Amino acid sequence: MPLGHSYRVPKQLGSMMRKQRGFSLIELLIVVAIILVIATLVIPSLSRARIAACESNAVASLRSLVSAETTYNSAYPQTGYALTLAQLGPPGSTCNVPSSANACLIDNGLSGSGTTPHSGYLFNITAGRSGGSSPEIDYTIGAAAASYNVSGVRNFCAQEDGVLRYSIPTSQTTVTSIDSNTCIGYSTLTTDY
Repeated sequence: MPLGHSYRVPKQLGSMMRKQRGFSLIELLIVVAIILVIATLVIPSLSRARIAACESNAVASLRSLVSAETTYNSAYPQTGYALTLAQLGPPGSTCNVPSSANACLIDNGLSGSGTTPHSGYLFNITAGRSGGSSPEIDYTIGAAAASYNVSGVRNFCAQEDGVLRYSIPTSQTTVTSIDSNTCIGYSTLTTDY
C-alpha cells in the first residue's frame, strides 16, 4: 500500500475486534471446574483433621474423667468410685455444695455426655470387673464416636488402673456396649495426645 493512503477495516471485522466485556461461558466453566478439583482435594483433609481433633478431645476428656474418679474415690471412700457421670458433675449449672451424688469434679458438658455428645463423643461409666460392690472398687469409662467416621473412628476406654485403651470398630457402636471385658480387649493407647 502506498504511503499516504489509509487502510479501511471492513465494518464486520471491526465489530469482531472490539474489546469484549465480561467472561465467556467457557471461561466461567473452566474456573468452576478448577474450584471443584481443588475442593475435592481439600475436603477429605478437613474431615480427617476434624476426626483427629475430636479423638484428641475424647482422650483429654477421658483423662479428666479418670482424674475425677480418683479424686471422687478419695473424697468419698464409703462410696468408692462413681458409677455415673452425674455423680462426678454438678447438680445443675452451678455447684454450691459437693456431695457423693454430685461431686462437682467435671463440668456440665462432660457430665451430660452420656446422651449429648461432648466434642463428637459420647461417654459412659459402668461397673468394673467386680460387677458392683459397696464401696465400688473399680470402674470402666467408655467413649464412642457419636457419629462414626464423622466425629471419630476409634472407641476409647479406661479403668481404675488409669491406662487408656482404644479400638477401631468397623461401624457405629454404642457407648454403653463398652464394658469391663470389652475394654480389656482394647489396645493400649501409646500415642501421646
